[in-house]
Parts: sequence; structure tokens; C-alpha cells
Amino acid sequence: MQAIQKSNSAVSSANQPTPHQKPRMNLIHLLKHKEMVFAISSGALMLLAWGIGNWSHVLSIILYIAAYAVGGYIKAREGIETLVKERDLDVNLLMIAAALGAASIGYWNEGAMLIFIFALSGALESFASERSMKDISALIALRPETALKVDGDGISIVAVGELVVGDLLLVKPGEVIPADGVVQSGGSSVNQSTITGESIPVDKGMGDEVYAGTLNGQGALYVEVTSPAEGTLFSKIIAMVEQAQHETPASQRFIKKLEGIYAKSVVAITILLIVFTPMILGWTWSQAFYKAMVFLVVASPCAVVASVMPATLSAMSKSARKGVLFKGAAHMDLLSEAKVVAFDKTGTLTSGSPEVTDLVVLEGYDRLTVLAACAAAESLSQHPLARAIVRKAMDEGVALRAADELQDLPGWGIEALVEGHKWRIGKAEADAEGLPAELRYQMQALTETGNTVSMVQCDGEYIALIALRDNIRPQAKETIRKLRELGIATAMLTGDRSATAQAIANEAGVDYISGDLLPQDKVSHVSELRKKYGHVVMVGDGVNDAPALAAATVGIAMGGGGSGAALEIADVVLMNDNLERIADTFSLARRTKRIVRQNLVFAACVILTLVVSNFVQGIALPLGVVGHEGSTILVILNGLRLLR
Repeated sequence: MQAIQKSNSAVSSANQPTPHQKPRMNLIHLLKHKEMVFAISSGALMLLAWGIGNWSHVLSIILYIAAYAVGGYIKAREGIETLVKERDLDVNLLMIAAALGAASIGYWNEGAMLIFIFALSGALESFASERSMKDISALIALRPETALKVDGDGISIVAVGELVVGDLLLVKPGEVIPADGVVQSGGSSVNQSTITGESIPVDKGMGDEVYAGTLNGQGALYVEVTSPAEGTLFSKIIAMVEQAQHETPASQRFIKKLEGIYAKSVVAITILLIVFTPMILGWTWSQAFYKAMVFLVVASPCAVVASVMPATLSAMSKSARKGVLFKGAAHMDLLSEAKVVAFDKTGTLTSGSPEVTDLVVLEGYDRLTVLAACAAAESLSQHPLARAIVRKAMDEGVALRAADELQDLPGWGIEALVEGHKWRIGKAEADAEGLPAELRYQMQALTETGNTVSMVQCDGEYIALIALRDNIRPQAKETIRKLRELGIATAMLTGDRSATAQAIANEAGVDYISGDLLPQDKVSHVSELRKKYGHVVMVGDGVNDAPALAAATVGIAMGGGGSGAALEIADVVLMNDNLERIADTFSLARRTKRIVRQNLVFAACVILTLVVSNFVQGIALPLGVVGHEGSTILVILNGLRLLR
């Protein structure tokens, strides 16, 4: 067995990824980037060609051609692919055409400068996008490939894809947990930052849930698999990331569609300038061609095209580091325009785990005796209310007694024999026959404050009430307050009783409350909110919230305790269930939209200024190159501010 374990350890260590290392955007990474290497090489060749121009014109031309080839290869290939596959012109071919045009009239250095700055801005945009996506998808590298399975034959290495529910796994110290499961034995601290965004490791022991892709600490864990590989929360996150990489916001789709039309228009105007201005304005062919080349450079929409995605991807990257995962860039765009947020109650605004708030006992009965008997009767039930009563007894140090003749009372509650007395715990009914007036009054008061009340009988006599309540999350009030400061209205849509919903909503400070809703009713309310406010965000965690999440403009699921259906349908996932991140994400989405607008206005103004200047006064090609490509670099850098 020791030999097997040694072998397993070696295999595990060899394949072990190094998780949770935050990528840093520094100069070394930038200089290693492939496109950046090509761009810098192009610039170096351009300077070398310029330096030896007076010594050897032929060698200078050869070096300029090399600069064109090195700096323009990637963009030329992209432009040709667009032309061949989509039968459309894009900004890449415009820039290559402008550079070749400048070279054709002897402006080799200007053309090389255009290629260099264009390649530099393209490399910077590509680098920024890749770094942003790495912040979101670096966790894909943590996907475990193998697991240590424990069975009657000992410990063996198996592929994660072969695991089935019920398999027992050994997770050694420092290893990545290969599957979602429940700890059967052992204890350790687990770094869950890849899943929940929590920076502090969480202690895990018998009965605790663990997630695939999280990092085990210093102790060994034996984990029983509860979900196959494709059904793990980790796999769902990876699917979301892959989906996010292929989605673009509406503004970017519009710009992409406009780019082809605009590029064709620029080419057409350039040809008209070359052909007709000598005849109409009396320019020489050389003047006309030069003006046309300047126009081709300054009119190209490079900065406009680069205005949206770097900024949006940077914002998504920042959100992911804080535990808010977007499935696509389009949802960041839509979130910025939302005017109302609708919350589910149970598991969203509240913790989803009821607690005993009051135990009202008639005079003459001992409170702890009643609590002990109720806990004994409820100890074999898995109902959330039953578990809450048992927890209350344990918290107060009450020893659990044995219960006999336990039976269900359909539609009401349970009955059991505890130390010779028949105890019944069930649904509160204000009109129950024989219910003392004191308990009737207390029942009404407890119900009005949002409690779920159960009645307790001993040997046929009503003697007590147990009040339980799903308490509000600590962050809920602060979240509602922050949303209100942002001018965003809030609503609560729940299937719980209206009285309970009203009490929770009042405590949280929610603007609109609707209770007693079925899943289809939630969809109707979301539709009504959309008619009134336009864009609506829905936040939920359960299967019953899935239709409403789909109906909303943006659906946000609670990733920590949310159902699989909610996670799959939602557009955004709160991986650590931290409601306060919702308001922060709204602020980030709005800031992103402002930066995108700034970029678009700035880019359009630069293009317009350069085009007008070219025809009114005339500008030198080098100035046009620097102005146009410089604006492209500036809008990219402006978008990258969102990474901070």
C-alpha cells in the first residue's frame, strides 16, 4: 500500500497545477507577448532603416520591407481572412493598404511608422484582452484530470471523468479536490477562492461540502462524490467562462457591423480622391495620391473599434476577481441600464436556513422539557423546520431523548411518544378547537412579524408554540441601501406567505413586495416591471426562480447555494453569495459604460478633426499616423483603468 501511495503522490505532484496565483500585468509579460515582440521588432527595423538611409538607400529599402513584413503580417492575415471568409473589408486591410500606398510614393518611413504604431496598438489591445480573459479563465487550468479512488482493492488512480456518485476519494494535502462531494472523514482547511472568491481558507470536516477545483490545505480528506464530473459547480463555471469568451455587447456588435460598411466607404472615397481631384481641383497626381493616403490613414476607425471590448473585458476581469462571474460581455452592458432589481426571498435575501426565534410555553410547563420533547420527536425528520428545532435544543444544551411510535400526520405535522407522553407538533391553526386564548394571541403576533408558527400538544392539550423564521442575510440591508443610493428600485418576489414576505421586506427596506407567488407568477411580475422600468435584474437561487431569471433582462444566481437550474439560466453568478457585490457590480457596469462612451466620443472627434484638417489645411502623413494610432492606444489604456 505504501508503494501505491508513493506512486500516487508522485503522479499527483507531477500533474499538480499551481493555483490561485493572481496574474500581474507587468512589463516582462508585455515584452513576452507574441504580437508585442513583432511590433517592437518592426519598430527596431524601421529605426535601423532610417539610420542607414543616407549610407545605403538599397539596404534601407530592404530593411523597410522587413519592417513592413514583421509588423504587418498578423494584421494582414486577419484582414485577408475577413475578406475571404466574410467577403468584407476591415480596418486591418485599410491600414496595410495605406502603408503600401505611402511606400509606393516614396514615403517608406511614414508607411513603416504606420505599420509599427498600428501593430503596437493591436498588440496592446490583444494583450489587454488576453490578460483580462486570463483573470476570468485561469481557473480552467485547475481542472483536475485524475483522482485517487478508494475501494476494496486499495487506492487507484482514475480519470475524473470516470467518477460516479458514491465513489470515495482520497485528497492529499496540497492537492486540488477533483470532484464535488461530502467529507466522510479527515479534516483540513480548503482554499475555495476559485469557486467562492473567499480569500481565507475554510475549515472542512465530516459532513461538510467541498467543491472540485478548490485546493486542499494541510490535512488529508476522504470525500464521497456527490456529482459526476460534468455536473460539478467547477464544470459549470468553466462552461460559463467559455460562453463569456464568445459573447459581445450590443455596442461592439453594432461597431463590428458598421466597420465593414465604413471601411468600404473609406476605400471608395480614397479612389475618388485619386481619380477626380486632379481633374476638379487641379492637383497633381502626386498631391492627390498623398492626400488620399493621409485620408486613408486618419479616416480608419481603429480607435472606434478598440473603444468597447478592452474596457468591457477589463470590467469583467475585475468582477471575476471579486467573485462575480459574467457569462458574456453583453450582460455587463445591459446591467448598466437596469433601473430595478427583483430579489427572491428564501436563500437570497435570507439565509435559507430557518431558526427558532421563540418558544412560548403555557404556565405550569417547563420550557426546556418541552424543547427536549419536541427535539426528540423531530430528530428523525429531515424537514428544515425539524432540523431547526433540533439545532435549538443542542444550542441550549438539552440532551436529546429517545422517541417511539413516530408517525407522520399528513398535512399537519408529526406525532411521537416521548417518555410515556404523546407529543404532537404541527401547523398552527388560529381556529383550532381547544387552543388557549393566550396561545391564540401569541400566534397572531408571531405570524405578523414574519414567523412560521407550529403548535405543540402534549397528551391532547395545547401547551406551547414554536416560532421559526428564515432570518435576513447580514448584507441584505446594506445592499438595498446602496442600490437606492444608485437610484435603483428594489422588489421582492417570493412564494412565501404575504405576511412573512412583508415582514422580511420591511426589515430589508425593499420598495415593492409580492408574496404567495408561483414560478409563473414571478415571470408575470418581472414582465410588469420591464414594462414600467425597462431593464430588470432578477436575483434568485432556486429552481422556482429559473423562469424569472430567464425572463429578466439580466438574471443573477447565488452561486454558493444556488440550484443547478438557476446557475445554468442566469447571466451572472455571485460565487460567494455576497449580496453587497450586486451594488458594486452595478457601479462598475455604469463606470464601464461611461468609459466606453468617452472612448467613442474621443475617437470620433480625433477622426473628424484629422479628416477635416487634411482637406482644409493639409497635414503631413507622419502627423496623421501619430494622431490616429495614438488615439487608438489612448482609448485602450483608458479602458484598462477598469482593471484597477
